[in-house]
Amino acid sequence: MELFGRPTIAEDSVQYQLFLTAAEPTEPEERRNILQQYVERILARFAPLLVQYIWQYQPFNINYVPDKEDVPAHIGGSTNFGDNVEDEWFIVYLVQEITKEFPKLVAKIEDNDGEFLLIEAAEYLPKWLNPESSNNRVFIFQGELHIIPVPKTEDERLWLSEGNPSILQALKIIGSNSEECLAAETIRSSVARRIAGYPQKIQSNFHHAHCYLPAGIVSVLKIRPDLVASAVTAFYLRDPIDLQACRTFRFFTPETRVMAVVTFTKCLYAQLQQQRFIPDKRSGYMLPPRSHPKFKAHELGMKLAHGFEILCSKCVKGTSESSIPIGNNPLWKGFFDSLKKNDYFKGELEGSAKFQELIRKAEVFFQQFISKPHNVLSPGEEILQLLERNPYNIEEMRTNQSHLPAEDSDSWLEISPEELDRLLEQASRSSAQRPVVQAGLEDDELAEAYSLSAIPQSMKAFINKMSTHEGAEVPWSSTNEQIKLDGNSMANAIKQILGFSSRGEDELDSDDFEDEDDEDDLLDSDSDGGADLGPVNMDGNAVGNLKVYMDEMDRELAGTNIAKSFTTHTTAAGASVDIDEDSRNIDDKDQQTNDEAVPLDLDLNLVSNLLESLSSQSGLAGPVSNILQSMGVTLPKNVDNQ
Repeated sequence: MELFGRPTIAEDSVQYQLFLTAAEPTEPEERRNILQQYVERILARFAPLLVQYIWQYQPFNINYVPDKEDVPAHIGGSTNFGDNVEDEWFIVYLVQEITKEFPKLVAKIEDNDGEFLLIEAAEYLPKWLNPESSNNRVFIFQGELHIIPVPKTEDERLWLSEGNPSILQALKIIGSNSEECLAAETIRSSVARRIAGYPQKIQSNFHHAHCYLPAGIVSVLKIRPDLVASAVTAFYLRDPIDLQACRTFRFFTPETRVMAVVTFTKCLYAQLQQQRFIPDKRSGYMLPPRSHPKFKAHELGMKLAHGFEILCSKCVKGTSESSIPIGNNPLWKGFFDSLKKNDYFKGELEGSAKFQELIRKAEVFFQQFISKPHNVLSPGEEILQLLERNPYNIEEMRTNQSHLPAEDSDSWLEISPEELDRLLEQASRSSAQRPVVQAGLEDDELAEAYSLSAIPQSMKAFINKMSTHEGAEVPWSSTNEQIKLDGNSMANAIKQILGFSSRGEDELDSDDFEDEDDEDDLLDSDSDGGADLGPVNMDGNAVGNLKVYMDEMDRELAGTNIAKSFTTHTTAAGASVDIDEDSRNIDDKDQQTNDEAVPLDLDLNLVSNLLESLSSQSGLAGPVSNILQSMGVTLPKNVDNQ
């Protein structure tokens, strides 16, 4: 199934394609060989990053893809990132770096939402760019985001197509007119901010925790730390059938447990830590009291052991296969040289313990992604194979557990209201389109320094803008100008927001009716069967004078308590006039005309209703704060009740 002319991508998956910009070579077999060489060079170049990364569900992988219909032969792949969206953005970083390192490649990357890079920069996109018009227009070339524009002049029509280009047309345009297709700085900056911090961010996304684990799991994770993701996922998505295998552990008995440090991603750690689980008494995994200093390590180890047991219970033991030594593989030497060239071993002496650990990880990566055995093993089969081939010493592990490094603090799992405010303010400041509140002021100072002068123009622009079936757009200001509050202009500004203007007492409290044709339209609509307006005469003269309707509404409202909800202008003596007293004395139209109407204080009513609504939100999201924040305005905190 295709949506907007593009194939549908699986949920929580990202798809990446790397094309050659040059049309040559045209010979399919020769082109295939060139692309295969690119696969090997890319994996060797970025192996130092890929070896250390722990993927949530599926790893980054690229393969040769033959041509199909109008899509030329290329290299590409797809990755299911599951619940960890950081995997997706790390892949964006990788693709960007690949196009920098190999300038003859142009990349296209999408997920199940489509052009998610454009979604990240949605505030800055040109009006013509939407899901329908973006197909085959968004690429990464030489490390920069490119968007193929639509032709606006006759000269541009010479090299740009009117409709969405095909892949072949897009590659030709990017290759010959890359400068004209370079995305705007604001769009590129939005994407750059999202991937800022890589590759250092890989380590900052890790969480190291003490876990009380069976020795077999410790030995497996020492060689394949990435298998922790499969175990956490198995536990996280467990069902009653999976738990049947955990009533009596066959592979990882609790008697062999030792304390060890396990490396998680923050997403995996949160998934494991936040789940409540009580083990079956028959399993032997008994937990100490919650007050025990090592309770968390015991609980994490118990959950992780269940995940590993579930994985191994789903496969047949004894899946070892004859394997050719890696040193005999012709691709290994080039891969090993690339690792040394890119400082993968970080100066470790050849033969040292650290060097051997790094070489084991490199061998695993080589077998998975470069040599690619025909029989792909499941995670459970890999675990059993590692247990068979790598014996371990439990006593040595128990000796080492007294010298473990300190675990990381998991305080990042909890966020205080102050920290949340800081993050929201930081996110707001990162957007160039939203004005921000002046920082560094106390609440009382902020209330005096705040200004709403920019709001009326924004609201008027919003009201006057023609909306479409896609929804209305809020006309955010594109300036970074700081807002100051002038308390004296508060009422006037809010009055302008809602479109009120100063009126005399005798003016209609509705839009002026200037077109006589409107009166005829109203008469026609009433003649079709309108609501009965009581004593109002329904002849043409009565309908023509719309003030009759206004008077009738006033008479009906006079007998209600609605007037009590409004505040009137103060008298000359400074006392407020109760409009309800006048209302009760109005029994008929003659008496109403004799009593002088007391005008409402529009300013005070608007401000009081606004602040009352804002106060009732108790600091949470609500209609008033949402409307104001949509225009980039954040009111000062209400400190009256603190």
